[in-house]
Amino acid sequence: MSEKDTTHFGYKQVDKDAKAGMVADVFHSVASRYDLMNDLMSGGIHRIWKRFTIELSGVRKGHAVLDIAGGTGDLAARFADIVGPEGRVVLADINDSMLQVGRDKLLDMGHQGNLEFVQADAQFLPFPDDSFDCITIAFGLRNVTDKDTALRSMLRVLKPGGRLLVLEFSKPENQLLSKAYDTYSFRLLPLMGRLIANDSESYQYLAESIRMHPDQDTLKEMMEDAGFNRCEYHNMTGGVVALHKGVKA
Repeated sequence: MSEKDTTHFGYKQVDKDAKAGMVADVFHSVASRYDLMNDLMSGGIHRIWKRFTIELSGVRKGHAVLDIAGGTGDLAARFADIVGPEGRVVLADINDSMLQVGRDKLLDMGHQGNLEFVQADAQFLPFPDDSFDCITIAFGLRNVTDKDTALRSMLRVLKPGGRLLVLEFSKPENQLLSKAYDTYSFRLLPLMGRLIANDSESYQYLAESIRMHPDQDTLKEMMEDAGFNRCEYHNMTGGVVALHKGVKA
């Protein structure tokens, strides 16, 4: 198998065609406990990261928003409130287990009418050109096999002037924080996964996938290479998480 036919799945090299299925198995496994684990893993701080994403989105009444890898719907729920009945929010996820959990959660919260649920691969988005005012992808890009293809796909379906926001784990700015973060990720995360979700392997993969994700400046360059303008990023929690923004000309 040549290098161009392989990609990383955590720290392992796997066949490119096999990665999507392997990632799917991870999220099938964790879907039912995903919200609980998010709160425990981040100490609830993920809600602040997502709030900042919404503030930077510039979304207003009547806008069309696509939330890729939208999982259990934290961002989609808030966007649905903002855009109102004249707007449109699409929660998309490649994983049907995650999509079902998100759909049930949002319908239980009373959200309907302006919300759609679509099973979709970020690399090949099934929407017409120039469809959305804003696209968000939170903690999902690192799991995509070909990130460059996905970024170009997102650019295609954005309207001119529309914004892409990528919220993702990134590289801590401080060396001491980085060491503490490594200890937490590789010792505590799999243990929490085993105790709470009965699945340590999936959380070992999640820790490894974070380390394999491009750093802040590399991802900014990738967005620029895909065709986005005015690209920038904001570090949060010392760079443990970064929010990247790009605009379609």
